[in-house]
Amino acid sequence: MSCGVAPPSPATVPRHRARVRGVVQGVGFRPFVWHLARHHGLSGWVRNDDQGLVLEVEGTAWAEFLSDLRGQAPALARIDTIDVHPVPAQHSRGFAIEASHAGGAAATMIGPDHDVCPDCLAELFDPADRRHRYAFINCTACGPRYTLTRCLPYDRSRTSMATFPMCPDCAREYADPTNRRFHAEPTACPVCGPQLSHDPADILQQLLDGRIVALKGIGGFHLACDARNQVAVARLRQRKQRDAKPFAVMVAGLAAAHQWAHLDAAEAALLADRHRPIVVLPQRLDADLAPGVSEDLGTVGLLLPYTPLHHLLFHEAAGRPCGTDWLDAPHTLALVMTSANPGGEPLVIDDAEAQWRLADIADSVVGHDRAILTRCDDSVMRVIAGAPAILRHARGHAPRAIALPHAVPPILAVGGQKKVTVCLTRGTEAFLSQHIGDVNDRATYGFLKETVAHLTGLLAVAPVAVAHDRHPDFMTTRFARETKLPCVAVQHHQAHLAALAAESGIMTPLTGLVLDGYGLGADGRSAWGGELLRLDGTDCRRLGHLAPLAQPGGDRAAREPWRMAAAALHALGRGDSLGQRFADRPDAGRVAQMLSLGINAPPTTSCGRLFDAAAGLLGVRPVTSFEGEAAMALEGLVDTPTVLAGGWHLDDGVLDLRPLLAALDGMNPRSGANLFHGTLAAALADWAGPIVRSNGETELALSGGCASNRVLVETLAESLAGYGLRLLVPRKAPTNDGGLSLGQAWVAAQKVATGSTNTPPVDPITLTIEE
Repeated sequence: MSCGVAPPSPATVPRHRARVRGVVQGVGFRPFVWHLARHHGLSGWVRNDDQGLVLEVEGTAWAEFLSDLRGQAPALARIDTIDVHPVPAQHSRGFAIEASHAGGAAATMIGPDHDVCPDCLAELFDPADRRHRYAFINCTACGPRYTLTRCLPYDRSRTSMATFPMCPDCAREYADPTNRRFHAEPTACPVCGPQLSHDPADILQQLLDGRIVALKGIGGFHLACDARNQVAVARLRQRKQRDAKPFAVMVAGLAAAHQWAHLDAAEAALLADRHRPIVVLPQRLDADLAPGVSEDLGTVGLLLPYTPLHHLLFHEAAGRPCGTDWLDAPHTLALVMTSANPGGEPLVIDDAEAQWRLADIADSVVGHDRAILTRCDDSVMRVIAGAPAILRHARGHAPRAIALPHAVPPILAVGGQKKVTVCLTRGTEAFLSQHIGDVNDRATYGFLKETVAHLTGLLAVAPVAVAHDRHPDFMTTRFARETKLPCVAVQHHQAHLAALAAESGIMTPLTGLVLDGYGLGADGRSAWGGELLRLDGTDCRRLGHLAPLAQPGGDRAAREPWRMAAAALHALGRGDSLGQRFADRPDAGRVAQMLSLGINAPPTTSCGRLFDAAAGLLGVRPVTSFEGEAAMALEGLVDTPTVLAGGWHLDDGVLDLRPLLAALDGMNPRSGANLFHGTLAAALADWAGPIVRSNGETELALSGGCASNRVLVETLAESLAGYGLRLLVPRKAPTNDGGLSLGQAWVAAQKVATGSTNTPPVDPITLTIEE
């Protein structure tokens, strides 16, 4: 006779309803719940809705089910909250996956686009599989999401796959909870799905023949060519009118990456991450890449294949081997993959548009018939101080939610002028859009409007205010005003520091250095960019700044570092030597006159212009073709940073580096680069460290575009350690102007919540943008 515990009577069987929020749609969460319920012998149902996912389970193993629900979620899922409450038992049998419910305001979010998963890769290269070499293979664990989703809940009818009815085989997989393509909304096969316009073998042959090919991907078109072919690379530069800005290079896998760059463990992990970013890496001196790829900067941006088509090109080059073992072997094929955005305009996403917009650049256009609904470029990242840092927030990350310290009103923030992203807050989350670019023309302004409309619609959020930069002439400021919503202007450098506070969950006062190229000062007139600030809620106080340097010719000095070198020599009392020192520059005499008379030479405290002055003094990039080029070239020369004794002065909060600049004049470029980076880091620590300690704080924040400089950040972190301080840098949003919108949103949300804006509160309304 057994003495086990008797099963509970039907009246005592517990039933619970659970609401799961986070990234739980489009990631295989419903079949995961189905399997979990069956494993634990529970009955009930699960479905998607506007809030995320809701389920009911009935049975005695509820606690075990909930534990596994939290601990074994699908790899692409992100659980933010699980709200549970008991409901009356229904004595149901079996477990069902019900149809999605829609109708309310969305409180969930679609996940970002992801690379091809191992299971799909195995099928892609299996000759016996019905999806063998099919360029649109995907499942619930991989493939496009954000770029093909029109609205939520995430169902096929709300994506660009709605026009592709499933064949019987795909429909059977889609309806089978035991299949990994259960409700995989983009699922398809060669019988019923999208088709490429060209065979991968033909595409590869064109690339090997030195042709430039426009390839339609997940979030837009790439312009591709053989990265080992200098003639092809030079032709691409000439046609795209891109003088020196580095090209990204796609390689087959990690084994191949080691042929082109030096990677440590953290960099290898980042390169192979499911987000598949472009990763900025130290380039090998013996790398067999065309010199025109990165123009002697010392780094190369590598990325691994993330679409089936990418993999098929490398598979073709490898001789079409069976299986996936070939992916772990080194391969010599390397392809330039640069954004198809002529003249810096928005990324091309439409096949017909590509035929005319890219006609003067690409020798052929490879399209397909799956529409891209949201344009989204490749993300760019770098390992800085041992951890990943985002330089461009785009595919794989957008529209990722960043957790805020507390719930805030719904705010739209539109960034500055360069590297623009938009940010939208909803409750305790801030959603950062994909990279929009420099909003300085009609086309990019249209992309800004397009992104705002899509993000507000997808999240079903009606903002109550719009945050923007204080600069009145930025097109993003104009956009904010045209929304007819209350506007909150946030000072540029305050927004940088506030973004770091928001992503770090810091509510206490924060002292930080904000080092960048330009931002309008708090007085509405001055050019700032080398600032020591203290942020306390919505208040921001300037504790100090870099000693000003003149900018002869205004903005032109940012494109011609020799002018900043001339300004440095003038500040050192060496103005009489400018004509001889820069005899090869036709404008040298005029620049000398500007400086001596103080005409058209506005002062700036910018750290970016300080880098330019150093580069100009060392003869490194006297004239540049893209933002930050001189600083990047200078960083690329560093091998061992050194410190100049007496290389700076401190006077009432002003850091004066003229002694360093004097020492750089005429130095060997590499020695000068070492001295500049080491001395600047030591000076910044000497300037900010004692102030941070006197405030009883343990860390110094660092943000702004100059914080993308790995040498500067890591050397400053070492210098601060001598003060017992830790350096805090952005990790979830870009440290450059791509992170401004997050900081703007955080400041504006606090102002709106406390009623401290100058505009009266209004009821949420739908955005209307004037043309």
